[in-house]
Amino acid sequence: MEREPEDVLGAVGARLRALRRERGMTLADLAEVTAVSESTLSRLESGQRRPALDLLLPLARLYGVPLDDLVGAPRTGDPRIHPKPIRRFGMVFVPLSRRPGGMQAFKMIIPASPHPREPTPQTHEGFEWLYILDGHLRLLLGERELTLTPGEVAEFDTTLPHWLGSADGGTVEALILFGPQGTRAHLRVTPDLKPQDRDGR
Repeated sequence: MEREPEDVLGAVGARLRALRRERGMTLADLAEVTAVSESTLSRLESGQRRPALDLLLPLARLYGVPLDDLVGAPRTGDPRIHPKPIRRFGMVFVPLSRRPGGMQAFKMIIPASPHPREPTPQTHEGFEWLYILDGHLRLLLGERELTLTPGEVAEFDTTLPHWLGSADGGTVEALILFGPQGTRAHLRVTPDLKPQDRDGR
């Protein structure tokens, strides 16, 4: 149920008091920094003074919090992210990260096809890490050809000629991390894992 404006504003005092105490400040300290009288600040915190914009703005700046957080305003807008799929080389890439630069995360989908695609190896700067969620992935990497199944991981330098496709014509789904040259995913391995198992052989 939506809160009444009086309820929202009535909680401001307790929030202001909590922020001041978190920062170890007295009312006198606060009055000196904000140029708002100590008695006004005291009445704000006790709820005896209605919060006004000219009083809240300097407090929000001092505490380093958005004004909406200070008054406990309800969040607006749809918090869901609606990533726009990218279609390249017959595959679909769904962005999972939004940070510019650095490591990027995608869900990769290779649609099912009765006619296998002709391999067209590509090279580019960067490093790639794959985790197979579903299906059988055919990976051409330099002179090597591998088939990866659900739960398997591959990691490689993308300056090597490489190509990804379905090994059996079925749909393939994978998580993919792509980073700039020199950025690698770090995996933890159990101490009893044999060296040949780590290399996937």
